[in-house]
Amino acid sequence: MRLVLASASPRRKELLARLVPQFEVEPSRFEEVGAGLSACETARAFAVGKAREVAARRPQDAVLGSDTVVSLDGKILGKPKDEGDARRMLRLLSGRTHTVYTGVCLIAGGKEFVDVVHADVTFEALTDEVVAAYVATGKPLDKAGAYGIQDGFPLVRSYRGSFSCIMGLPLERLSGMLREAGLI
Repeated sequence: MRLVLASASPRRKELLARLVPQFEVEPSRFEEVGAGLSACETARAFAVGKAREVAARRPQDAVLGSDTVVSLDGKILGKPKDEGDARRMLRLLSGRTHTVYTGVCLIAGGKEFVDVVHADVTFEALTDEVVAAYVATGKPLDKAGAYGIQDGFPLVRSYRGSFSCIMGLPLERLSGMLREAGLI
């Protein structure tokens, strides 16, 4: 049984490689449409949707789906539409604490292993110059909440919880799922 990552995310690929040396990548075509769910429920539903979509095409393989959602004051901050939206999100997060939820779904051997991990992130008070410089790198445009904790920009003051969850794949929980499924 091969392991298939149902994501094109370079961050998830990098993280999964820390646990499993060989796997395939087949991005999911699951349409991420929210229906009034909480941030936690959204992360879970999207991770399951992505995994099931690829598993339907690859029933003989183990499939891993994941989704990360940033929540501030109960509102979900998805991927920014453009640079202006990225600047808006970063200003909202500036000097505040938000929660990152990452849902994980592993489908293997006819079973689904599903969980959501969360972490709290506190941002520095960001100046307009820092926001502009970060947005100019282009890095915020493909990330929930318009930032990547791993990008090395002076954005984050502190965090509580799993660093890999904030990056997009909670390795601590995933390693247990992979063991339960007999994949490691």
